[in-house]
Amino acid sequence: MKVEPIVSGAGVVESRQAGAGTRADVRLIRSLLIGIFILMAVYALYFARAFFMPVILAFLLALTLTPIVRLLRKRGIPEVASATLLVLLSVCVFAVAGYLLSGPVIDLINNTSSIGQQLTERLAQLRRPFEKIMEITHQIEGLTETAQAPDVQKVAVAQSGILSSAAGNILSAGTGLTIIFVLSLFLLASGTMFYVKIIQSFASLSEKKRALRVVYDVEREISHYLLTVTIINAGLGTVIGLGLWGLGMPNPLVWGTAAALLNFLPYVGALMTILLVAVIALISFDSISYALLAPGFVLLCDVVEGQLVTPMVVGRRLEINAVAIFIAIAFWSWLWGFVGALMAVPLLVVIKVFCDHFDGLRHVGNFLAAQHTDTPDDENGEEATP
Repeated sequence: MKVEPIVSGAGVVESRQAGAGTRADVRLIRSLLIGIFILMAVYALYFARAFFMPVILAFLLALTLTPIVRLLRKRGIPEVASATLLVLLSVCVFAVAGYLLSGPVIDLINNTSSIGQQLTERLAQLRRPFEKIMEITHQIEGLTETAQAPDVQKVAVAQSGILSSAAGNILSAGTGLTIIFVLSLFLLASGTMFYVKIIQSFASLSEKKRALRVVYDVEREISHYLLTVTIINAGLGTVIGLGLWGLGMPNPLVWGTAAALLNFLPYVGALMTILLVAVIALISFDSISYALLAPGFVLLCDVVEGQLVTPMVVGRRLEINAVAIFIAIAFWSWLWGFVGALMAVPLLVVIKVFCDHFDGLRHVGNFLAAQHTDTPDDENGEEATP
């Protein structure tokens, strides 16, 4: 006769508590591993930025040009020919823009001190309440110059280090640009090779179809977004450049290009463009009221683009909330400087679109969105808790 073991109520409670404790330990270990992985990823991105930065820029450039390659493929032009043509055209545009902008930009950098002095003189009537503070500042500057006067030879010796550093930066930039354009060419010319690789990675036909649909939707949405935003920013830069040229601003090409590039930084980029144009306008025109027309025109263009053109063309679904944008810009500018700041919002959109296509990550995409997006509970007719 088999005797069944008798389990008391206390034993059941103890076993349940032990199981709950084990699950809590597993969750804690998993959270710690995720945190360690994130820290290691940030560490790698920071110290290996010379590798990751051009690679990510190449992927973004390839995604931007992918809709054009697809359109040309439907017209009968193979991917290799269209990719080569587009990359060569991008190189030519970059080279011509660099050549035309190099002279004015170098002049602006060399004349920074004189620009600051002229701006101070123009705004002299506004700084009367702060004359005492300015007096103390000038006295401190005088003491500093006096203290540094005996070390003139050190400055002369440091010039060679500055020149060698500049040469190294130019060589590094040239290498990075080469990697960007060559890698983007290979990515564009590969055609559907990556789709075939993805299909081969799954066993069942249903999994293959689902994976292919998700990857294709993500790639298509990101490509159209990047291409559309690039065209909008180029149009904004053209309008601002022509308008400033009509107002008589010096170097309107520089400010149009700056407006196009800085517009990849929502809110921050427009503010930077307005401030830069306002400074140059104040020292370039005799009348302050006329000088304010230039930043006012830039502000008007930014408002029209941000409130009418981009929402109408891109749509509201891919809008990112302002908090996430500022955090992303601060993080990537700390990580990779100005280039990282320019990539912050496109990378944020890539993350959002990717998260929107996976149920487990959909809440992350909803957090990044500017407005509330539908979750699976909403689709079933249930009210989502705030």
